[in-house]
Amino acid sequence: MLQFDRLTNCLVDTGKEQVPVVCGAPNVTEGVKVAMALPGITLPGGIVVKKGKIRGEPSMGILLAEDEMGLTDDHSGIMILPDDSETGASLTSVFPVKDYILDISLTPNRPDCASVIGIAREIAALTGNTIRMPDIRYEETGLPIDELASVTIEDTSGCPRYAAGMIQSVEIMTSPFWMRYRLHTSGVRAISNVVDISNYVLMEMGQPLHTFDYRMLAGHRIVVARAKDGDTFATLDGQERTLNGGHLMIRDAEKPVALAGIMGGINSEIKADTRDVLVESAFFDPITIRKGAKTLGLATEASWRFERGIDIGGVTNALKRSLSLLAELTGGKVCRGIIDNYPVPFKTPLIELRVKKTNEYLGTSLTRDQI
Repeated sequence: MLQFDRLTNCLVDTGKEQVPVVCGAPNVTEGVKVAMALPGITLPGGIVVKKGKIRGEPSMGILLAEDEMGLTDDHSGIMILPDDSETGASLTSVFPVKDYILDISLTPNRPDCASVIGIAREIAALTGNTIRMPDIRYEETGLPIDELASVTIEDTSGCPRYAAGMIQSVEIMTSPFWMRYRLHTSGVRAISNVVDISNYVLMEMGQPLHTFDYRMLAGHRIVVARAKDGDTFATLDGQERTLNGGHLMIRDAEKPVALAGIMGGINSEIKADTRDVLVESAFFDPITIRKGAKTLGLATEASWRFERGIDIGGVTNALKRSLSLLAELTGGKVCRGIIDNYPVPFKTPLIELRVKKTNEYLGTSLTRDQI
């Protein structure tokens, strides 16, 4: 390897021969396994790799970043592969990136299908197969959450259920490739492991989550209450927003920290030095969220789902799924127990259905047992 003008002249083993490649990535080092495109390969976007010279040095291919292969949006450096990867092997034999993407249009009455599990459940029902749910396993080695935080719901009509979990001593870092790849193919930008996990569970289970930097929560309290006319709040997108009494807010002991069901606040966002994280998993009233988002002109993945109605019975399961992933990917200690403030339990409606009338509507001859 020879460096010049922030470029590196590399000698690359393709498995068949050694070829020179000029690379400008900051993370190129001797001895690593990397992804490479040889001359003649067409990259996503239509760029054809050609032989050439860079600063007078021959270059017989490109060492690739993840975004150049359409795998993620990461262009911080070339993609470093596992050390035991076979030299010259195709990338699809190293990473399971030969994939299928389903582009599905949903009607407003099917928010249950706004997730991977929702679609899988639908397919299982149609095909008679059994759905396979994600594995949720973690040890609770941290302090009891009841000693660290509390949840008060002042507006039970706007928030009939609010659950919270905690993990301590996390390390904020880049998420593993498999998570960033799946988020990217779902149209979600990867940020950091903690934030990515909340977005991943949203896409996987259809339950919006929010993560707070625990140290930024005054009194280590969560209070769900309405805003007052004229209140202002700075959301994660950097915008200062003027609120009214119809907006549902998540507050700590002193101030608002999130616009419930829509977007979090800058004053409690996850940062590089965050160590303790409180995770929110809640059910918010669809009408409240729809009106609140519309008056602010603010639509998010979370508000889209809350507006149409999520599964109130899945709130704690999604929370535990996120804690399982947090334990796996952050090195933190999950606190003992969760908080599940559920003052207005959902009552399953009883639907009267007559076999004769059902068959008349459908033009079928189904029996009671079949129905």
